Amino acid sequence: MIPRESEVVLRAPATPKIKFPASATPVDADIPPLNPGDHLSRAEFHRRYQAHPEIKKAELIEGVVYMPSPIRFTKHSEPHGWIVGWLVAYVAATPKTRLGDNASVRLDWENEAQPDAFLMLEPARGGNVEIAPDDYLDGAPELVIEVAASSVAYDLHSKKRVYQRNGVQEYLVLQPRERRQDWFVLRGGVYETLSANEDGVITSQVFPGLWLNVSAFWEGDLAALLATLQNGIASPEHGTFVEKFKM
Repeated sequence: MIPRESEVVLRAPATPKIKFPASATPVDADIPPLNPGDHLSRAEFHRRYQAHPEIKKAELIEGVVYMPSPIRFTKHSEPHGWIVGWLVAYVAATPKTRLGDNASVRLDWENEAQPDAFLMLEPARGGNVEIAPDDYLDGAPELVIEVAASSVAYDLHSKKRVYQRNGVQEYLVLQPRERRQDWFVLRGGVYETLSANEDGVITSQVFPGLWLNVSAFWEGDLAALLATLQNGIASPEHGTFVEKFKM
């Protein structure tokens, strides 16, 4: 049975975009280090982060610095790779969509996230993200995905509130330890949970044809995962979505 999308997304009013100044290129050796738990403005966080390229991932969430633990393979790196491959296959079939992996996203003056993966529409297609002159992102991607192991406490709480407030239309949290996924869609400014249909498939409401076979994902059955996605890409909803932006 082919799943069908039956819900219409009620988009929240567009969040005004904040124009952030381009980052300075010189690195000052006297700039303080970046430490987890620091309370900083977004500008100061970004300044310190840029000055310390040895730091591979740091985020500012509600004015507080978070720096994750070293990354484990089966509990983070491998499922992260699977989800990025799934997104690559979708973007290859869907013009004017773009994906990212661990890019810094400036959301507002107290929040600069670095999502594990995200999918966004190009601005000409109505997307909310702009690539700034300094090559960082300003604005909220349409879909953000986090692989939550040690970070689950703030991925599902403070970070979820930040994404909701800034207008991220869909937010998917994958929890490998529990083999659980929480996929939220923004309706009326509030996140609601998307559930799998009777075939065990969750269908994006923002990106038609982006279908996630839940059991195939957690079993690591990549052939089945991509076969379900191809069914979504072949659906009339995806065809309409693609044609709409060819005009």
